[in-house]
Amino acid sequence: MKRLLLNCDIGESFGAWTMGLDAEVMPFIDCANIACGFHASDPQIMRRTVALATQHEVKIGAHPAYPDLVGFGRRSMACSPDEVENMLLYQIGALDGICRAEGTQVRYVKPHGALYTDMMRKPELLRAVMKAVIAYSPALPLMLMSTRDNRTAQMLADELGVTLWFEVFADRAYDPDGMLVSRSQPGAVHHEADIVASQALRLAKGEALIASDGSALVLRADSLCVHGDNAGSVAAVQRIRQTLQSLAG
Repeated sequence: MKRLLLNCDIGESFGAWTMGLDAEVMPFIDCANIACGFHASDPQIMRRTVALATQHEVKIGAHPAYPDLVGFGRRSMACSPDEVENMLLYQIGALDGICRAEGTQVRYVKPHGALYTDMMRKPELLRAVMKAVIAYSPALPLMLMSTRDNRTAQMLADELGVTLWFEVFADRAYDPDGMLVSRSQPGAVHHEADIVASQALRLAKGEALIASDGSALVLRADSLCVHGDNAGSVAAVQRIRQTLQSLAG
């Protein structure tokens, strides 16, 4: 069984406003997707989060987004491919500068929210994201959503020379194409710990999930996204970590 890297969106507080239980979840993850200031975070929180990830030997990933603090980056914006490419370069560079001050560096890139979803539906935006990654550093992998058919993304990555990490979700429902069911739909997010752990286990084993239309869905998985925004989700991360370690051991 392939070992999945557990990744978590981290460092999404802003000023005096706190979001997430970063210190509690950090010991149980492999990769920290750190907000870069466009949808959440600020320089103080970015540096604090980088130091926390370094303390726990967690890989640091840039988590760039549309410039949408009010909407937390979850609203699509009419940005051109050039704008998307440049806003990614800006955000990756900002986080990497803070990383270097802490004796480390950005190890991968995972876009956030609406940008993450839009790039999976619009090839011109996916190309722009990949161009930014390769321009900043050919060594940086791009984390993106695993779907039923990853051939288009893989062909573009091969063309541009980008390494892909395919991401899956333990706590989200999938549609027949392998896209995430909209949060506005009932049942889109799994809250029960047993269901989340069971889905994580199936994904780790390469077994089929049941899509929203009842069809079987097999997803390629390099990394599993988990959440740490409340005590229940942190407990779920611990359970997933223990489950995966028991399988590997």
